Amino acid sequence: MQEDQQAKSEDKGKSREQRFVETVMAKCLNDKGMAARLRRADNPATEYQSWELLGWFGVNIEKDHERLPFVTIAAAISKAKAERNGSMTLGKAILACYDNDRDSGQAKARLRRLLACNDLGEACRILRSVLTLIDSKVGQPLDYVRLLRQLKYFGQKTKTQWAQEFYGQPAESEGKEGAA
Repeated sequence: MQEDQQAKSEDKGKSREQRFVETVMAKCLNDKGMAARLRRADNPATEYQSWELLGWFGVNIEKDHERLPFVTIAAAISKAKAERNGSMTLGKAILACYDNDRDSGQAKARLRRLLACNDLGEACRILRSVLTLIDSKVGQPLDYVRLLRQLKYFGQKTKTQWAQEFYGQPAESEGKEGAA
């Protein structure tokens, strides 16, 4: 009982995204059946197998803009067998797939394809192959919490952040956005 209260108080300081990422990682480590279902979450035909977990987190599964970021990240975590949230951003991870060569045509093409996405659904579809590539080539875990937030608020700002991460320009802190 006391342990449950302590766990709840620790969770209060964490964001919903952080709790989700940690829960997916824990479930994948402890429940092989759930891990298998989550690996299939980014496929529209089998995505429904992840809805139990999404429902538990209060994600409205009827709305694509709410559901797609969570299923994309859950599938990526389970496929990568990630045990902890990393610090590598998406832009840096794409670059790392091509030996950190910013002049690599393939690296630029991957980034440009993501930046050309017009909506969240398209971005999540394109990310499936990018995340698979990152998992196979980069030995460092992604910052899944950051990526989940970026997908939840997908738009021009997210695309700008990915480009800044790739090209090495520091992204502005979130507190400075309103400053001129």
